[in-house]
Amino acid sequence: MNFRKLSLLSFISIALFSCETKEAEPAQPYDTGVFVINNGNFFDNNGSVSLIKRDSTKAVIDIFQKENSRTIAGGIIDYAVIDNKGLILVDNSTDGQDAIEIVNARTFKSEGRIKEVENPRNAIKVAANKAYVVCWDVLNADYSYKPGYIAVIDLLTNKVTKKITVQNGAEGIVVVGNEAFVGNNAYSGKSEISVIDISKDEVLSKITLKGGTANLIVDANNKIWCSVSKEFLRINPATKAIEATISTETATDKVPGMLALNANKTTIYFDYSHWSTGGEIYSFNITDATISTTTPLIKRTFSALGFDAKEGIIYTGVTPSYKQAGYVFRYRPTGVLIDSVKAEIAPIKFVFK
Repeated sequence: MNFRKLSLLSFISIALFSCETKEAEPAQPYDTGVFVINNGNFFDNNGSVSLIKRDSTKAVIDIFQKENSRTIAGGIIDYAVIDNKGLILVDNSTDGQDAIEIVNARTFKSEGRIKEVENPRNAIKVAANKAYVVCWDVLNADYSYKPGYIAVIDLLTNKVTKKITVQNGAEGIVVVGNEAFVGNNAYSGKSEISVIDISKDEVLSKITLKGGTANLIVDANNKIWCSVSKEFLRINPATKAIEATISTETATDKVPGMLALNANKTTIYFDYSHWSTGGEIYSFNITDATISTTTPLIKRTFSALGFDAKEGIIYTGVTPSYKQAGYVFRYRPTGVLIDSVKAEIAPIKFVFK
């Protein structure tokens, strides 16, 4: 082999290697961590998002303000990460000022603000570059609920492409297969779950319940769980049938509220509370036929509940008042307290990344 051929082969090899080798993208400040959604005080419009690194006991506060040099201008109801975009649902005390703030999920830099929504409650991915945002719509003059809707968001254009009318007080959503299941809160006067075809963006049917439910989760068997009054329901998403009804009935005013699943989605954690008597955290396995509320896993009233599947840790939020910073308490699955982290006003949800 002569030198010219050897040089040519070497060049081709280097070129092929260069084509096949892709440089790793540089890490960004919000690639990983636990995001704390702080509702803020409604009339102060001072909601925020904090970031807790898993190895830290100190939160980075108001990361939207930090990266954009402006406030979010409202309370924050939810935050969802969809295809490297973050959707922040903003609820402002002034009519007509609610919004969906869209950020780059890795840098938290703003990429747009959608204003054609009223009282947004939940956001979820339903397909590539497509999200559903559950909204109450504006309330009636007597503060009762109008029929709600699902705002269909095209994340390539950051625009609302359609609004799907659903029941009054729409709140809570999960996706199983090609269908979305939308609940409603207990004060709406409605007792149903709307089933939506996410490819056609149309309501297919409704599942009738005994009361409202705004907390929906999907377990390891792709079954939907929700709580209605003092009962947990397990729903088969294929047949739309209620497969199991498990009572938590005790001589108390407390009812189940917030729900969270462990890493393998076989254990459900829930808060059991009432404004007059405080609350506790309990848990049960998805195969259990009964639920005991005799001995709490954690005895305390919380404003947020979540489970970090990466670390196997329970996250809870505490709101001392709507005029001071709240706290995040971290627990082992056994209920043993690990530590606490100071957050911002009214922590209500967690996003684990």
